Amino acid sequence: MDNASDAPALTIYHDGACPLCAAEIRLYRRSRGAARLAWVDVSGDGPAELGPGLTRGQARARFHVRDAQGRLASGAAAFLILWSHLPAWRGLAWLRHVPGLPIVAEIAYRAFLPLRPWIARRVPGRPSCESACTPERR
Repeated sequence: MDNASDAPALTIYHDGACPLCAAEIRLYRRSRGAARLAWVDVSGDGPAELGPGLTRGQARARFHVRDAQGRLASGAAAFLILWSHLPAWRGLAWLRHVPGLPIVAEIAYRAFLPLRPWIARRVPGRPSCESACTPERR
C-alpha cells in the first residue's frame, strides 16, 4: 500500500498462536468484505509494525483493530467495529448503538479473557496455547 488511498479500511491484530483466536479469524477472513481489510498476526517473536499505542504484548492479550484514521480500539469495541466492516456481521454491529450494551459487552469480554486458555485447549485438532492466550500484566 503505497499511499493513503490504498490504506485498508481496518487493520485487525490477532494472535495466530491461539487456536481459538485463529479459528475465529479464519471465519471472519472468509466473510465478504474481508479482502479490503488488513489482517496482522501478532504471534511472532520478531519486531512488528503495530503502530502507535500498541505493543505486541498488548495485541496478544486483547483483540485490537485500527481504523483508516489511525484510531485504535480493543476488546468488545474492536469486535463491534470489525463486524461493521463485514456485511454478513453487520446485524451484530448495530448493538454498539444500544445504550449501555457496549459496556456490558466489554464486561463480558473481560470475563472471557481468563477463560481463553482453557477454552483454546479444547479446540479440536489444534495445539494448546501455553504462551499465547495469556493476558499481559500491566
